[in-house]
Amino acid sequence: MINATVQVPRPINEPVLSYAPGTTERAALQAKIRELSAQTLELPLVIGGRDVRTGSFGEARCPHQHSRVLARYHKAGAEHVAQAIAAARDAHGPWSRLPWQHRAAVFLRAAEILAGRYRQVLNAATMLGQSKTSHQAEIDAACELIDFYRFNAFYMTRILAEQPESSPGQWNMMEARALEGFVFAVTPFNFTSIAGNLPTAPALMGNTVVWKPASSSVYSAHFIMELLRDAGLPDGVINLVYGSGGTVGDPVLASPELAGIHFTGSTGVFQDMWSTVGKNIARYRSYPRIVGETGGKDFIFAHPSADVDALAVAIVRGGFEFQGQKCSAASRVYVPDSLWPRVRERVRGMLAEIKVGDPADFTNFMGAVIDAGAFRDHVGFIEHARGEPNNYRFVWGGTYDDREGYFIQPTLVESLDPKSKLMSEEIFGPVVTTYVYPEKKFIETLALCNSTSPYALTGAVFSQDRAAIQTALDALRDAAGNFYINDKPTGAVVGQQPFGGARASGTNDKAGSILNLLRWLSPRAIKETLSPPRDWRYPFLVAD
Repeated sequence: MINATVQVPRPINEPVLSYAPGTTERAALQAKIRELSAQTLELPLVIGGRDVRTGSFGEARCPHQHSRVLARYHKAGAEHVAQAIAAARDAHGPWSRLPWQHRAAVFLRAAEILAGRYRQVLNAATMLGQSKTSHQAEIDAACELIDFYRFNAFYMTRILAEQPESSPGQWNMMEARALEGFVFAVTPFNFTSIAGNLPTAPALMGNTVVWKPASSSVYSAHFIMELLRDAGLPDGVINLVYGSGGTVGDPVLASPELAGIHFTGSTGVFQDMWSTVGKNIARYRSYPRIVGETGGKDFIFAHPSADVDALAVAIVRGGFEFQGQKCSAASRVYVPDSLWPRVRERVRGMLAEIKVGDPADFTNFMGAVIDAGAFRDHVGFIEHARGEPNNYRFVWGGTYDDREGYFIQPTLVESLDPKSKLMSEEIFGPVVTTYVYPEKKFIETLALCNSTSPYALTGAVFSQDRAAIQTALDALRDAAGNFYINDKPTGAVVGQQPFGGARASGTNDKAGSILNLLRWLSPRAIKETLSPPRDWRYPFLVAD
């Protein structure tokens, strides 16, 4: 036991490396890409600290070269899920009672390892397995995950320091207990940092976890688990199981020991999970905490006073970085007719310079979409627009090729209907749709933006008129959990823009903030009376 009131190092955001030609980080990353590309790994489950091989295999392939098998991973069956739950149960007591400083130390150590010798391992794995460019991998797999580990530890100390008042003769305190049971972490393909945060945020607070990553990102998940083991994470605290949503999720959601769900993924899957929890509610030991970040139909809204160059850059970066596969990616754009000709030509000029291909070629701005299913979905939207020439106009792109990799060229479409399919439905790919509105209908079009989509994740307004900005902030108050003024709606930074949205976009519990960590504890209030009464009678009982 440490006999001191200790403080964790005050966190600062990890600096983003440039990977410019001639830099040491560029050479190191390129060498790691070559090293990993030359081998095919076998990825076991990790249950109770043991590598578990099931003999039932899936393959992790490179999206931009889908003939290349990066790894073969062992898929879990129901018996392995049961083993993972049991391992989490066995680890819960020792881990939850371990002094918080030791839990924090594991993740602070993971941050330091990742900032150093593990940086290019996770960056290269993310580039190969998820087709991210070096810049996108760096801000995700390195910087954001490092920030999660450092800031979460700091936020935990703020929670622990928040204590109730004590009246004379009393000493009141609040204990931050772990939840009773295990947390189910379900992580997406698109952000390695999310995959690294969703299991570890509850674990930091003393919980034990069953972690199921998306099948399309098992490759980077394997390296995250190796990082955590290297940092000293005790056996059974986080149990990594690969497999389909039904095979893993059904027995997890049926377990009476389920204490929480930490989820990022599609709205439909999250709603199905919530429905299952509701049907099973009487069988759980406690009411499960349900935290989820789901879909988005994120917008950029331009006022007639908008800076055209800044707006055009926001459309290109916000809509097409990482192939539009960000929950926060710009998917619909509202531009006044007075600005549209200049915005259109400025965006066309930038898109004409963009290269799409293997991220190992650092001159490529975009890679491939994640897999064949995503490719089919995105092509479906493109062909829908092509099939309705009276409603849609292609401004740029609209071509695709999956012979070598799942490549879709950046596609910008103008919709004449503000509530069309492409303006209202989530695409999650490199297809951005614009609606050109009459300049004098700014207020009316804000109302359209607010009502067109069921989602409310991110959004941006571009204007140099402060009154117009305030009008947009008011009209779109509930349309986005992260709102940007004169900036693209992507790129939230831990500790600066806590991330999450409401409506069909999730529970808005703000990953990377104290708000998220509060969901993973069960507080206990303790009162000690320093001098307890020794007479049962109250003064009012004394006769006059």
